[in-house]
Amino acid sequence: MTQTPTREQILAWLADHPDAGAKRDIARAFGLKGAEKIELKRLLRQMAEEGVIERRRRSFHDSTRLPPVTVLQVLAPDAAGDLWAKPLEWGGEGEAPRCLVLPAKGEPALGAGDRILARIAAVEGDDHAYEARPIRKIGTTQHRIVGIFRKGAEGGRIVPIDKGETKEWVVPAGATNDARDGELVEAEQSGPKGRLGLPKARVLERLGDPAAPRAVSLIAIHQHGIPDDFPDEVMAEADAETPAGFEGREDLTGLPFVTIDPADARDRDDACLALRDEDPANEGGFLLWVAIADVAHYVRPGSALDREARRRGNSTYFPDRVVPMLPDRLSGDLCSLHEDVPRAVLAVRMKVGSSGQKISHRFTRGIIRSVGSLEYAQVQAAHEGRPDAKTEPLVQEVIAPLYECYAALARARAARQPLDLDLPERQIVIGEDGKVASVRFKERIDAHRLIEEFMVLANVAAAEELERLRRPLLYRVHEEPSPDKIEALREVAQASGFTLAKGQVLKTAHLNRLLSQAEGSEFDELVNISTLRAMTQAYYAPHNLGHFGLALRSYAHFTSPIRRYSDLIVHRALISGHGWGKDGLSPADIDTLEETAQHISETERRSMAAERDTTDRYLAAYLSDRVGSEFGGRISGVQKFGLFVKLDETGADGLVPVRSIGREFFHFDPEAQQLIGAETGTVIGIGQRVRVRLAEAVPLTGGLELELLEVEGATLPGPGKGGRKPFRPGRKSAALKAKERGVARKVKRTRKPR
Repeated sequence: MTQTPTREQILAWLADHPDAGAKRDIARAFGLKGAEKIELKRLLRQMAEEGVIERRRRSFHDSTRLPPVTVLQVLAPDAAGDLWAKPLEWGGEGEAPRCLVLPAKGEPALGAGDRILARIAAVEGDDHAYEARPIRKIGTTQHRIVGIFRKGAEGGRIVPIDKGETKEWVVPAGATNDARDGELVEAEQSGPKGRLGLPKARVLERLGDPAAPRAVSLIAIHQHGIPDDFPDEVMAEADAETPAGFEGREDLTGLPFVTIDPADARDRDDACLALRDEDPANEGGFLLWVAIADVAHYVRPGSALDREARRRGNSTYFPDRVVPMLPDRLSGDLCSLHEDVPRAVLAVRMKVGSSGQKISHRFTRGIIRSVGSLEYAQVQAAHEGRPDAKTEPLVQEVIAPLYECYAALARARAARQPLDLDLPERQIVIGEDGKVASVRFKERIDAHRLIEEFMVLANVAAAEELERLRRPLLYRVHEEPSPDKIEALREVAQASGFTLAKGQVLKTAHLNRLLSQAEGSEFDELVNISTLRAMTQAYYAPHNLGHFGLALRSYAHFTSPIRRYSDLIVHRALISGHGWGKDGLSPADIDTLEETAQHISETERRSMAAERDTTDRYLAAYLSDRVGSEFGGRISGVQKFGLFVKLDETGADGLVPVRSIGREFFHFDPEAQQLIGAETGTVIGIGQRVRVRLAEAVPLTGGLELELLEVEGATLPGPGKGGRKPFRPGRKSAALKAKERGVARKVKRTRKPR
């Protein structure tokens, strides 16, 4: 009788025969027959349960070694440009081994997150254990979720925290990563989504207590896949950088530049200066300087810093933290224009006429020394005659000319007529305990507008300069609204008693005229929101389609390369165009400009979504103690499933489910954005004033559920509501009227005379 092999013998045989591994192959190798196979089957099952080997369909493999053909997930390239990958499944101890990917010449490029089927070969004597040669690409990163882990008898489940996710995920035993019940986790889909049953997932990372202070932004970071940890090689590059010297730069340290930022500014990457122009040919004009941190000097093409900055695309800002595009050594130090410290910049000197038009401009690569790190409110107070010890010496020679130049630019802005929306921005203030201390709307003062106008003019100058030099660049594009959206806006305007010009080329001046009609009326906010919704989303592109909202022919982002990769590309283009150094736009930058534009447009939208979700969750947490309270608000959206209401007090958005409205069935009119009562004809639509009761606030999802109490000061009709003031529906919407007119014309045309 042949003796059953030991565990060590089985492992040794699997290592020597990686292409085999079926039970019959092992039995044949050791000469096992009949009942001996039963004992082998028991031993293999026991080894698999203990994790010593792993079973893949009908074969077994040593769990501490990778099979010859396996699925890998591609990682980001390292500082040397080498591409690495990790096995999707790993049963050995410690971290999964890294595999050096060796794609064949001419194969499609691979990126971080891609999944490949690869042939694996073990190597010795190198800093990696395997080399992988791709067979084919099989997809990108599996779907990831962030949720609450609920422990079960075997494994557990994950309850998603995303408002859009309703299905739970099953976590098999062995894939829980030792997560505890009620813990916040990040998980990844571990198998195909079937039509039946719950999808399976494996826990990738345990994120801790979901109720812990400052967990809200952490949830958004993981949920949206925002990179928040810099690789070691990136940090090493940043730490090795030293301040730029004067060589090859214009010395601008004699000019009194100042930075003007919010009180809680995390970086200071732009400085400005206005001088009264003494040229008689420009009487009443100014010389406006805008200096921007020279990030391109430190973040060179092809470096680890460059690859990571491009991967992130932009910085992401949350109420309690920032996820920066660059390490703090750069964003908070070498590229921050601190007071009385020489700093490298790309600067533009613009000659501005008395009516605010830009007459000419000149770019330079220089060194400045800021004479003051100032705050918006501080500068405004000084301008209004309330200077403090820091601003008093700067009032006459620095601050006064800034405001005079701004007044000229404001005249040019009024003539240009950019879109002038009035939508206050809310600010969430976080206390020391990590909870929301207050919610308030940011005050807009001239100091804010001043900096905005200076930056817009500098961005225009950058785009025009690169067009003059015939250098490739990334434009900031904002296309005009579609005819359908403008028609929808026109219907809202007509229903509100206003007019929007028709039958001519749409200009921002036409929209501003509508906004002016609504200003101060009960429809003010409605018209502003509806106008905003009619706009297209801005994006980056290597071709110029203009900027509709700003009413500008050419526009590029130049003024914030610390937090936007697009600006870094524009800086490099200027450096190349003027021959200022070898750190300008590289051939690889130019070849991938279209891809870069698409990528950073997507990362910008990703950050916006993460910031919005975080705000929703903070507001839900802030209001969770006020469930049952009543609030005033305005309907900001209408869908078949209910109404969205923006609350006056906090600006939070809540949902009124259609099932909870009144005592009758409501029809949804998508064109008019209205719900219409089947029995009473009650019309509920965008812009109407309402009073609601907070029924539920869920901080984990950011969801607010509201109960509708009043519409335009009247309660909804229905049985059992005697004694209340009946609801009187307003006049028919413009959309409904237009429909009726269309039907009438059609009937009239099709009738034949008798």
